[in-house]
Amino acid sequence: MSHFPTALPSVEAIALRGGPVLRWGVLAPGRIAGGFVWALHQHTDQRVHAVASRDPERAQRFAATYGIPHVHGSYEQLVADPHVDIVYVASPHSEHKRQALLAIAAGKHVLVEKPLALDAGEAREIARAARAAGVFAMEALWSRFLPQTLIIERLLRDGVLGDLRLVTADFGGRFEFDPEGRIFNPALGGGALLDLGIYPIWLAHFALGPPPRVHATGSLAETGVDGQAALILTYATGAQALLHTTLFAETPQEAVIAGTHARLQLDSRFFTPGGFTLKAARSEQRLRWADPSGIHGSEGLAYQAAAVARHIGEGQTESPLHPLEHSIALLETIDAARGQLGATHWRDRE
Repeated sequence: MSHFPTALPSVEAIALRGGPVLRWGVLAPGRIAGGFVWALHQHTDQRVHAVASRDPERAQRFAATYGIPHVHGSYEQLVADPHVDIVYVASPHSEHKRQALLAIAAGKHVLVEKPLALDAGEAREIARAARAAGVFAMEALWSRFLPQTLIIERLLRDGVLGDLRLVTADFGGRFEFDPEGRIFNPALGGGALLDLGIYPIWLAHFALGPPPRVHATGSLAETGVDGQAALILTYATGAQALLHTTLFAETPQEAVIAGTHARLQLDSRFFTPGGFTLKAARSEQRLRWADPSGIHGSEGLAYQAAAVARHIGEGQTESPLHPLEHSIALLETIDAARGQLGATHWRDRE
């Protein structure tokens, strides 16, 4: 398409209710899990049946807060519960592989918080196990399922932006240094790239695909994890992605996808429900889209929960929007970047 559109494409209303209702089990009830359960109960028909934690009192408090009827004293008990259809893994990164494999071995479907694992090798283990067991498995990369992402996907597919030349994206936040906490501890999979940087990297993969070349520079935190990183992803077409993440400062958290015909500017916190502006390359023509749903922030986690239920109801074992190979490719890029930075790998502390 060589001309600027008169209107943005529409997508069918995303059904958050109706369809198959799954009974969810939650492993590791922390802040992220709380946001997920609240969004799921507030905006979908999905229901959390049980929760388990290594700390029974913590699990009891979580269950009382979110109206969860059953509490299990161990992860093993939860995955063995015949009334649990799917397990949501919300533990620190270091536990993702072990808990995902535990659920898969019990014959449960599994949704694993991003990143799917600590590195691409672990992610491949999860993928092999899920495929062998015939159960659904997915990384909870919720941004992929948001309404604006579906519209942007259509724009890219229709060639509205022309030949893609550049993706820029950043996500940084300032964290108080705690060497034992999840963010800075190598043993827990700490570092900016796995926690924040995965979103800019995902956007580049979404628009341009996995990169043939990765160049990374940055600095390490005192614990040896990647504290700040700038990445240049280079493609055979000549397109590039310029990405940045940091644990040391709050950044605009904006993103741009630019092509020969138009550029697309995503609003701040581009990875959450929001909007974007499409601007023509050689004129002042522009179109604006804003999410009309009223769903904000972590409430957008509801979209991925509803999508997972639909996929499973259709008999699929991977999401057509975010299959396991996409999660593996994301981690391959992160592995390359961390290697170039000299970041302490979790295996270095074993």
